[in-house]
Amino acid sequence: MLTITGHGESRVEPDQVMISLGVTTEAKTAAEAMSSNSTRQEAVLETLEGAGVDASDIQTSGLTLNPMMNYPEDGTAPTINGYMAQNLLTVRVTEIDRTGEVLDSIVNAGANEMQGIRFIREDSQATEDDALNQAVSDAAHRATVMAQAAGLELGPIIRMGEPKSDMVGPEPVMLRAMDAAGGQAKSIPVEGGEVAFTADVEVTYALQGGEACAMPEHETQGGGAQGTAPESTDSTMPSADPSAPEADAAGAADEAMPGEPTTEIGDDAAPAN
Repeated sequence: MLTITGHGESRVEPDQVMISLGVTTEAKTAAEAMSSNSTRQEAVLETLEGAGVDASDIQTSGLTLNPMMNYPEDGTAPTINGYMAQNLLTVRVTEIDRTGEVLDSIVNAGANEMQGIRFIREDSQATEDDALNQAVSDAAHRATVMAQAAGLELGPIIRMGEPKSDMVGPEPVMLRAMDAAGGQAKSIPVEGGEVAFTADVEVTYALQGGEACAMPEHETQGGGAQGTAPESTDSTMPSADPSAPEADAAGAADEAMPGEPTTEIGDDAAPAN
């Protein structure tokens, strides 16, 4: 048998982009931190709505409120200096050419957390199928080369499976640095590039011809075509001699009973009185 792994990759232009963004605020009290965060996040949501992003394409992905601790160097007990609130959103933009415009608007509206963007393709089934076909073809090619190098031929497929299938997108696009005035010098550049769909398959082939070995057969108990049991070499039990006379039924006719006299009768013996 020969087990081989094949790899395939197919690329396609994305038609959507997922943006992970949010607002982080700090204040002396937890209530102030949450209130300030909510105000700025409302401004971000209104901006997204004005940019044509549907409400169904906006989802809250994280909401946290944590104390900001101060740990003195002298080893005294830590104190709370304030609170930090964070509200994260995941936004889907269906028009990639407007991604830079959307990013500009939400940053100007108060978003100060940008955790990256990810490009996706909504109708990706054909691309995924192409990657899988390439993986199977790659496995068959590699197996053929290996079998020929060993002087063998590929037989039928014994087993085939798909260990994994991943989608790998471009690296996250980082925000352009702000100028001295605190605003964006230019619109944020965003390039969609391509989305790569990869597939891997594992195929096990039978090998034929040449020095290929037959499948091992397991011996079965009870003899038969699978093999015979080895002859016994135990010599402690003697085998019966077919020419020997049968044993006396009484089992002791030739032996005298203890305490009883015996009389031998021979040519020179006189008869007893």
